Formats: sequence, structure tokens, C-alpha cells
Amino acid sequence: MKRLILFGTCLALGVVGLAHAPASSAPGDITVVSSTVEAAFPSSLVFHLRAESSVDIEDIRLHYQVERMKYAPTTSEAWPEFASDDRVTTSWVWDMRRASLPPGAALTYWWSLRDASGATLETAPQDVAFADDRYEWREVESPELTLHWYSGDDEFAQTLLGVCEDAIDTLAADVGTRVEQHIEVYIYASSDDLRAAMVYPQEWTGGVAFTEYGIIAIGIGPSDLGWGMRALRHELTHLVVHAATFSPYGGLPTWLDEGLAMHNEGEASGTFESILQNAVESDTLLSLRTLSGPFSADPNKAYLSYAESHSVVEYLLETYGSEKMNQLLMTFKAGSTIDDALTGAFGIDLDGLEADWRASVRQEYAGV
Repeated sequence: MKRLILFGTCLALGVVGLAHAPASSAPGDITVVSSTVEAAFPSSLVFHLRAESSVDIEDIRLHYQVERMKYAPTTSEAWPEFASDDRVTTSWVWDMRRASLPPGAALTYWWSLRDASGATLETAPQDVAFADDRYEWREVESPELTLHWYSGDDEFAQTLLGVCEDAIDTLAADVGTRVEQHIEVYIYASSDDLRAAMVYPQEWTGGVAFTEYGIIAIGIGPSDLGWGMRALRHELTHLVVHAATFSPYGGLPTWLDEGLAMHNEGEASGTFESILQNAVESDTLLSLRTLSGPFSADPNKAYLSYAESHSVVEYLLETYGSEKMNQLLMTFKAGSTIDDALTGAFGIDLDGLEADWRASVRQEYAGV
């Protein structure tokens, strides 16, 4: 999951699924009377079950699969508490404080039951979405994504949809990759609305790319359109790049991940240009090995980290081109280390890249 820091400048209780689940196999006479799902977004998802049999029901299990990118099919199991009887009512609470789902996340669930006679029953799979129904969402879509919004007119939504389409096309041209999964974008009317839709949000969160789910949630009001268009391009880049490089071997170095996202925003702002220039002139640039890990929580170092990342990615694209950048990403996907990936794509390791890039920015900003 990627979170967007705001530089400078939820959800209501509702039923998301109602499934009167038929038996897929029933050697005995176990009957599911009702099966429902209730969402209290973003805090919980509650599964309810009523069942009966001619003898005591002794075992009940909930099985569920979440729709997201994964290396192999994964089914989770939950064991709701209940008293063994011939008629049982039970429920299981998925507490999102432990593992939260983004808005619109889709999952499939089913129950399995066994009674004292040994008879078993497995219900048919049911699909539900962890939906935010506090707002009256509208939507517009293109072949590659659906944009959901509730504040602003149709022109506002069409503008943001166009931004998304252009960002995807720019990435295809500059990095040589597109995302295969359909993308869902949720536009909240403000950053406050967005943070209310999250469990334990950071106070600076303005947008989030839930990369494994193909979902973006971002706070953009009609009056924030200028910032919002750049922020949306930023988050889309994270989602597309992470989908293209998804592998069990680890992620990208942070400077590359954030640098690509900033590149796709467009030209660097004057603030970032000034920060980078000051660091060059005062010889206080951070090393790329430092920027390969998480960025500092210190605001000044964080600003410089983003400014440097943007500059390094711009340097790589201008010097080596989009085909080599795509080769670099695919080499990371195959499991290469940072030095091996850079050497394979560009013929230089991380220290060599840093030396070349530093020489370039010293020439640009300090004339040396």
C-alpha cells in the first residue's frame, strides 16, 4: 500500500452482502437458514450464520478469499464461537484493525458445517464487496479503470478520468508497461473524508494506492483540482509499476518507486527544484543507498528525498531511454539486487549511477 504525503498545499454502517447460501453438498440434513454479511466500514466486516440439523452441529468454519494479486491461491479460515446444538446462531468479526481492506475490496466466502452424525455441508461461494455506502457514489469508466466520486459535477469526474487515462498512456511510453487488472479509483471530497475511511491513518495522508487490490483512494475536491491531478497521476504510477513488477523477491528501491511517480506527475515544482539546488550547493545530498530504503520522517529530509528521487529518474530516462527503464523494472521483478539490476540495464552499479548523477546535477545547479 502506498500513501501520498500532502506537501504544501467513512464510512457508514451498511450491509454489503446478503447470501441465502444453498448447499453444495449435503449428505445429511444440515440446513443453512440464513447467511448474511454486515459492514461497519472501515472498522469491521461481520459474517452471520443460522443453521439447523436433526442432531447437534459440532463444527462450523468460515472460508474466504480476497480478490488481490497473489503468488498462489490463498483461502483463509475462521472458527466462530458457538454452542453445539441442533439449532445454532453464530457470527465471526473481521476486525480491520488487524488487517484492513480498502474501499470496494472484493471477496468470496463460504461456510462448511459438520454435525454429530458425521454429515457435512459446504455452502455455495458468495461474493461481497467491502463498500462505503455513506455516500451516493457515481461512476464513469474507461476500458482500463472505473472512477467513483460523489462530490462535484460530471465535468469534474471526466477531467479526472482523462488524467488517469493520460497517466497510464504516459507510463506506457516512458516505462514500457501497462497494468492488466482493471483499476478502481475512489475520489473522496477531501483529505478529511479520505482519512475517515481508513484505520489508523497518518495525519498527512492525501491519497493511497492499494497496489495489490488495484484500488486507489484519494481526497480531491473540486477546489483542489490542480493538486489532485498531480496526486492522482502519482498514485496511479505506484499502482501500475507495482503491478508490473509484482514478484515474491521484494520491491523496488524507494528512490526508483517514488521517482517514477513524481516523473509521471509532470515537471517538478519550484519547491523541489529549490530544495535540490540548495542540497547540491551545500553538498548535503543524501546517498542513493540511503534512499533505497524508507524515507526519513523528518520533513526536511523527506522533501529532499523526493526531490532527489525525481531528479535521478529524470536523469536515467534522459540518458538511457524508456526501453532501458523497462529492462530495469523487469530485472527487479526477476529478483535481482539493486546493483545487479542497474548493471544489467545500464552497465553501472548504484555507486556508479550516483557518481554520474551527482556530476550531472552539480553541472546543472552549480556550474561545476
